[in-house]
Amino acid sequence: MPRRTSPLRWVLPAVIALLWLGFAGPLGSFSGKLSTVQENDSTAFLPDSAESTRVTELQREFATERSLPVILLWESEDGPLDEAQLGEIAQRADEATRTAEDADALTGPGSPPVPSEDGAAAQVVLPFSPDLGDELGVVVGELRDLAAFDGTTAHVTGPGATFSDFAEGFSGIDGLLLLAAFGVVLVILLVVYRSPILPFLVIGTAGMALVVSLAVAYFLAREGWIAVNGQSQGIASILVVGAATDYGLLLVARYREELRQEESRFTAMRIALKQSWEPIVASGATVVLGVLCLLFSDLGSNRGLGPISAVCIAFAMLAALTFLPAVLVLFGRAAFWPFRPKYGSEHAHGRGWERVATSVGRRPGRVLLGSLGVLVVMAAFAPTFDAEGIPLSEAVRGGSPSAVGQEALERHYDAGSATPAVIITPAAGWEAVAEAVGRVDGVGQVAPFTGDGPPGQAGAPVEVDGLVRIDATLTDTPDSPAAQDTVAALRATVSDVDPEALVGGSTASDLDTQDTAARDLAVIVPLVLLVITVVLALLLRALVAPVLLVATVAVSVLSTVGVSALVFEHLFRFPGSDPQVLLIGFVFLVALGIDYNIFLMTRAREESLRHGTRDGVLRALAVTGGVITSAGLVLAATFGALTVLPLVILTQLGFLVGFGVLLDTFLVRSLLVPAAVHLAGDRVWWPSRLAKGPVEQPREAERVGAT
Repeated sequence: MPRRTSPLRWVLPAVIALLWLGFAGPLGSFSGKLSTVQENDSTAFLPDSAESTRVTELQREFATERSLPVILLWESEDGPLDEAQLGEIAQRADEATRTAEDADALTGPGSPPVPSEDGAAAQVVLPFSPDLGDELGVVVGELRDLAAFDGTTAHVTGPGATFSDFAEGFSGIDGLLLLAAFGVVLVILLVVYRSPILPFLVIGTAGMALVVSLAVAYFLAREGWIAVNGQSQGIASILVVGAATDYGLLLVARYREELRQEESRFTAMRIALKQSWEPIVASGATVVLGVLCLLFSDLGSNRGLGPISAVCIAFAMLAALTFLPAVLVLFGRAAFWPFRPKYGSEHAHGRGWERVATSVGRRPGRVLLGSLGVLVVMAAFAPTFDAEGIPLSEAVRGGSPSAVGQEALERHYDAGSATPAVIITPAAGWEAVAEAVGRVDGVGQVAPFTGDGPPGQAGAPVEVDGLVRIDATLTDTPDSPAAQDTVAALRATVSDVDPEALVGGSTASDLDTQDTAARDLAVIVPLVLLVITVVLALLLRALVAPVLLVATVAVSVLSTVGVSALVFEHLFRFPGSDPQVLLIGFVFLVALGIDYNIFLMTRAREESLRHGTRDGVLRALAVTGGVITSAGLVLAATFGALTVLPLVILTQLGFLVGFGVLLDTFLVRSLLVPAAVHLAGDRVWWPSRLAKGPVEQPREAERVGAT
């Protein structure tokens, strides 16, 4: 006769579930406000020491507000513009100016229509405020509708319109991205569990973690403690969904195994939690510490991504260890319907993974050399990865209206006419500096800032505190690599003439961002490797195993970068990549890749206590193979959801992390690591007691279920 369960045993899980539901409801309204506190202006993320940042500060002394120029451009469809068309353009320009003024979008007066030298085009420059937020896209859309008329092709382009088109790519973060992520996770869980109930409990856990973590991130960003942009919000959202689901998979697998060996659902969950909490917490702590290394970045966008990602992982762990156990206990075996685990039934871990473990144990040297050889071939292409940056005008997949307008602008004007490079130099020798600037290749026009009208007109320069501003119009598109090369040459030239002269402007900001991102890559990569090695040493109580695991993940990352270089250039035809993609991808790949090694090696250590390392790692591989592979598929699929947004940088990051996770799951963790550990034997646990062989355990401790 089954033993009666005390009603009090139902109280704790019910209270925990109700607390999560009670908090998640009100916090949901705050998580939806996270987009309202985003900072998407790249110049806001540069360090104060950056040369372009110092120029921006000095520019304010010249009584000029920083702006995002929006260019209205009209091209004749047949020869030069006639008088009627020029008159219509003037009228449209006035209406556009009034529309922008009504929206409080301008920081100053716009320019009159300026015909091109060939007479086939005319442009108007409107100085938009960089603080418009979502309103920028609305006004740009209105101007595009307003500018069009028969006989000409109208474009709205320039930095303001380009930024608007780029920001529009983030518009799906609150809806499309999460819908895709949850949708693909649901499909995978339905296939894995073959249950209509359990997948929704796991997804509900991820949803709870997402709502609470984004609400906390909103409060932190609102108080100015962290900086959040559209990119970091999207990445963090994907991270919490994938991590919470992974942790849930591990707990559910252990709970299902215990239900076969324990009649009481409460006892089964107690044992499952006891066996699962350490690898889950160790995994989460590794990711948290890894992403917090981004706090050492000089770019504010990276520094903001670190804390928001850490918050998301923390709540993913908390939800997986509190809310999910509570609802699983409340549902009991019914959660697994129609394939309920029966008490006393046997659980097969899967012959496929048993065969893999047997193959690794039979020929570990051959498996090690074969898997390592595949990784080395892939990694050989890593140096070809183009990380010199992506022009903002090419950052949207499939092109954008502003990019088409920029091409039209280049047919008739100097491409950088609306966004000149800004040189701040001592007034005593400004003429010599201006003369030297004019001789630099890639510079079209040079003129001192006179304070009256748009840059480029003749007149006496305005002098402020012994400084003069010089505007240099570039012949190349402001966000292009060629323009950045020109700015680098300008800095070298003006420094030779006057070491106190500084070069700034939007192109200089882009160049400083690239240089700062490259510096971050060089500093943070070794820091992440060091931190994770220390965490593994503490977890595994060994020194050899952590070094081995970190080395395998490092090789896996290099292989992923090599494959990505080939795919981005030859398959997707991307215009390049960015150091930030490499940095963020590296941090996530190392932190998340180590996760699966943690799940494998904690189980291997558990088995090695009784059976020795060689047999223990093979047992661990056979037991953990199915659930860890499912977790890898879920994580790869969630990051793959980033590709639904039409932004090159998110598509690249989604592929980089998704492919890397799959590579680590199916090759590194399944073949390379078990083979290497098998060959190393007990020495892998040095200097712990396990390095001397198995440690005899009490009889009652020998029953161990699936991780």
